[in-house]
Amino acid sequence: MKAIIIDDERLARQELKNLLSIHKEVEVIAECANAIEAKEKINELKPDIIFCDINMPGKTGLELAEEISGTVEVVFVTAYDEHAIKAFELQAFDYLTKPVTPERLAETIKKFSIKESATKMENNAPLNERDMVFIKDGEKCWFVRISDIRLFESEGNYVRVYFDTFRPLILRSLNSLETRLNEKQFFRASRKHMINLSYIASIETWFNGGLNVKLKDGKEIEISRRQAVKLKDMMSL
Repeated sequence: MKAIIIDDERLARQELKNLLSIHKEVEVIAECANAIEAKEKINELKPDIIFCDINMPGKTGLELAEEISGTVEVVFVTAYDEHAIKAFELQAFDYLTKPVTPERLAETIKKFSIKESATKMENNAPLNERDMVFIKDGEKCWFVRISDIRLFESEGNYVRVYFDTFRPLILRSLNSLETRLNEKQFFRASRKHMINLSYIASIETWFNGGLNVKLKDGKEIEISRRQAVKLKDMMSL
């Protein structure tokens, strides 16, 4: 999630940046002190979201939001609440009042991550390790970062997802997941398994030129000979 902070007060920008640093899925790509500078940076860097003060010298945050409407999600961050109605008329994503609390900011980040994840799922867009995905199995739901998933295991028309101590089933195929995940992070070990390479604890040679992989949770996965060759080619110096 690429973000730009817009506020004419340097200390206010730094405080918000410190709060956002807790959220590893957020990358602050620029800071701006006024709306004119911000518009240039938005056009140049194409952020996913901006955190924008309202009362600034020259052009206000509300005027900036009107000019960039539809190009980026806007979260207003202001010491005043009388602008809230106008902000939401401009279809602001959220409205935070200063001083911003960590809990309230976390709600905004979570809401945006869910929306972004849903959009990517609908569009079958590629996923990266910072993305969060919504997983539902029966009545149970999870919101999980892609990098925290260590294994996908095919079970008929379903895929079992391994993360933390959970192993929910989702109605997906490994083939569909494979097209959306970075193969240098998630490797198709066989027709049944796709593993997160960062969770490999050890690898040893196996029968018929294959490999046997042990994950950090102790689970062992056999990599077919054909895929073993591909893995060695991909990961070798």
